[in-house]
Amino acid sequence: MKTEILQPTAANILRCATHLKSGGLVAFPTETVYALGAVATDAEAVKKVYAVKARPTDRPLIVAVAKRSDVYSVAKTVPDKARVLMEKFMPGALTVLLDRADNIPDAVTAGGGSVAVRIPDNEIALKLIGLTGKPVVVPSANTSEKPSPTLAKHVLDDLDGKIAYILDGGQSEIGIESTIVDVRTEPPSVMRVGGVSVADIESAIGAVRVVRENRRDSGKYVPRTEVLFSAYYDGMADNICRRYDELEAKGRQAAILCLDCNADKYGKRRVYTVGADYAAYAHNMFAALRRADDENIDAVIAEGVKPDGIGLSLISRLVKTSGGIII
Repeated sequence: MKTEILQPTAANILRCATHLKSGGLVAFPTETVYALGAVATDAEAVKKVYAVKARPTDRPLIVAVAKRSDVYSVAKTVPDKARVLMEKFMPGALTVLLDRADNIPDAVTAGGGSVAVRIPDNEIALKLIGLTGKPVVVPSANTSEKPSPTLAKHVLDDLDGKIAYILDGGQSEIGIESTIVDVRTEPPSVMRVGGVSVADIESAIGAVRVVRENRRDSGKYVPRTEVLFSAYYDGMADNICRRYDELEAKGRQAAILCLDCNADKYGKRRVYTVGADYAAYAHNMFAALRRADDENIDAVIAEGVKPDGIGLSLISRLVKTSGGIII
């Protein structure tokens, strides 16, 4: 199969929607990362997603719809707190867990009774899903154990020859996945911290419970390059320098992920700057890890961040990416 990267013209989006409706797969941008889409009510198409990604079939998929009223087509009930979150954060980087409707097959939910639903805040994604006229599963458009893709090129690197089309929408705006909230529990449970902060969720619906994620979620978020994640404290840069020098002394090629303002602290050591603030760090993190893979870096040391706002999401992603290796 030849994989084509398409510009998001009206004709090309319609072409991709037609392909989805015929049971095919399409990769497309969202505001978080690039997604690999298939019609969620088509069990055979959904199974292709698992095969292409080499994703374990016991891991449910998120379902995307084009507008808030469409949530009711994939869920049996929508609790009051879910409606509040939908009004405030959808479209956006938020996913809500709801009781699944009968039209959502077991292939989507791994046989479970819940469905994870979101509305991407991306014009291309919304047009594509709207033209498809059906809910679409939206896992990240990468193979398992690779960092999530934030550019069409990243998708091509992983899925070339495995899918027909990639809609190129440029770089993803946020760069980390959506926050997942189970609104069926009381208090609601944050199952994954992502693009919407816990503080923002609590400002909308009150107290929530944050569930600790597994450090390695069936191999997800693991680049080829080893990742070491530094704790955040006053002597962080000095400790990172020592670990970098130890790695280089052993003949290993190392790199440091850091904020722009901290680059000078690392002297002439190899540095990948990730932006001016935590939002930029989140935006550029996966791209930086892919760069390390492309440049055959043996180990990346990632700066720690304060557990505030999107910093908490970053910590969650980095802890998982590093397999819990914190220095």
